[in-house]
Amino acid sequence: MFEQITIRYFIYFWIAIAIVLFPVQLFISAPYGRHTKTTWGPMLSNQLGWVLMEGWALIAFWVVYLIFFNSNVYSLIFAALYTFHYINRSFIFPLRTNTKGKQMPLMIALSAMFFNSINASSIGYYLSNVSVYNAGYFIQWNFIVGFVLFVIGFIINYISDGILINLRKPGETGYKIPKGFLFRYISCPNHFGEMLEWFGFMLMIWNLAGVSFFIWTVSNLLPRALHHHKWYLQHFTDYPKVRKAVFPFIL
Repeated sequence: MFEQITIRYFIYFWIAIAIVLFPVQLFISAPYGRHTKTTWGPMLSNQLGWVLMEGWALIAFWVVYLIFFNSNVYSLIFAALYTFHYINRSFIFPLRTNTKGKQMPLMIALSAMFFNSINASSIGYYLSNVSVYNAGYFIQWNFIVGFVLFVIGFIINYISDGILINLRKPGETGYKIPKGFLFRYISCPNHFGEMLEWFGFMLMIWNLAGVSFFIWTVSNLLPRALHHHKWYLQHFTDYPKVRKAVFPFIL
């Protein structure tokens, strides 16, 4: 019991950090992708960086999940969905990208690994040792709605990533205006999809770790989407003025 209380209060503290960092990230964009800066120290390839950052989330999750596993086999359904997402982000997404020669600061990769260690461990711990699920849980509204949103969010993210990846022809390195699908309405449907996905996951697992991860997802991706939108407007005079940043017709 003491262990669970300690971890719960740590997660409260972790959520508070996300809330504090949110306004900071509105003014300071993480230096990778189109916002890359070489002043942040040693660099490594984008693809390797993605594998390290996202792959670590898989490792941390499964180590903690298996250590504290309490024979609640129903939690394996959520573990499988989590794994499904991170196999895509860790291995499939980097292989799909056309970023040969592009780099990111090592500091960004290490920071993301630290971030993923805490979030992945928290979810692994709560799924395996705190939350209790049974067969009847999967007909409750939060699971059904959450699962639908998780799937829709993943599809939006995957399709949007594909559109961005295919903007460049072989040998091209510059940026273009993405068009089609939800890009008709927002600059960053990939970020919108991922936020929707983790909102759905939060509803499905219905615990503090899920809430924490969703808050951190918004804290990171919402400011980044706003920075992307501003970057597009600054670099393309013909950029659609009616297009919002991340939420269709709203923001």
